[in-house]
Amino acid sequence: MPQKRRYTKHRTPRRKSGRKNNNTTVILLAIVALFVISFFGYRRYVQYQNETKVEMVQQKHTAFIKKISPYAVELGQDYGVLPSITIAQAILESDWGTSTLASQYNNYFGIKGDDPANTKVLQTKEYTDGQWVTINGRFRVYSDFRESMKDHTKLLVNGTSWNSQQYKQVLQSKDYIDAAVALQADGYATDPGYTSKIIRVIQKYNLKKYDQGIK
Repeated sequence: MPQKRRYTKHRTPRRKSGRKNNNTTVILLAIVALFVISFFGYRRYVQYQNETKVEMVQQKHTAFIKKISPYAVELGQDYGVLPSITIAQAILESDWGTSTLASQYNNYFGIKGDDPANTKVLQTKEYTDGQWVTINGRFRVYSDFRESMKDHTKLLVNGTSWNSQQYKQVLQSKDYIDAAVALQADGYATDPGYTSKIIRVIQKYNLKKYDQGIK
């Protein structure tokens, strides 16, 4: 008996849909977009944080100047010391009132003393023989910052115990640049860059305006 011939039905293979590839592309683009947004968002966040810190520092600096400038002017009128010099020295010597000597002992000018009853021994850096060295120094302790400012003014007016005329050039200077040069020449600080630092601070914060009317 003859066998029936079998016929095999051939199906045309379907083309794979492009949806899978499209979905992958969308996901990749979303990841890239998320990365870009996150990256620039983070940069903006960092920038904002930095700007905030700078603004806070500026506010603290302004507050410090407002705090001591009225008394600096009063002392300048009474003793003839330029207020710009007094304020700039306080800024540098006390690191804007934040140093241990300033914040705990109200000594804004690094003034030293001999009496153990009103002094405190602290480490400090001095420039000696062409290099910075750390030493122990005995510094004056004050009840408030005004007492420190007045003692600083009297030091410039009366000189040291070994030389009453030591800061005569500072007193005679009616311009802050001349006074800053005289400070270093008369031996107030060992830092070789002291003069330029004083001048830079005065110019940056326009401290010269406090010298008006000082004779």
